[in-house]
Parts: sequence; structure tokens; C-alpha cells
Amino acid sequence: MARPPPRYVPTLTEVVKTAPANAGAPAASLTQEQLIHRVMQRVDLTLERRLREAIAATVLEQTRAIGPLLREEIEAVVRQTVSQAFSEELEAAERGRK
Repeated sequence: MARPPPRYVPTLTEVVKTAPANAGAPAASLTQEQLIHRVMQRVDLTLERRLREAIAATVLEQTRAIGPLLREEIEAVVRQTVSQAFSEELEAAERGRK
């Protein structure tokens, strides 16, 4: 006796007819140009994905490397700017006393 499948198992609800054997172009009848086009489409998809991954890894690596250098440069610029601002304020205060 066959028991019914569990509820989570999908079941076929309509009859699907198979296509005749000559429907669609079999691989043997592809022209060289069609074959090249198909191969290039596959290469493009794979190449695009791999390039994105490589670029992302390179950008992350460069960001990590340049981070400390940027912090040092920013710190130097902030120190110089604050020092200059203090000097200008002191000069202005001295001019105001005279």
C-alpha cells in the first residue's frame, strides 16, 4: 500500500508534455559563431563576478594598509591647524591689549 507523501514534498499538479526531439537546436547543429557567442556569454558572467571579487579584496587590503598613514596625516594636519588657530588668537588678544 502506497502512503501519501509528507505535506512539505511538492507534488505535480499538471501534466507537462515533453518537447519533440527536434525542438530547439541541439549542440551538434550550432554554428561556430553561435558556439563562440555562448562561450563568451559564460566567460563574461564568470569574469565579471571574479573581477568584482578581486577588486573588492584589493580595495579592502589597500584601505587597511592606508588607514594608519591617513590617521597620521590627519593628526598632523589637525595639530598644525589647532596650533595656528591658537597662535592667531594669542596675537589678536595681544593686539587688543595695546
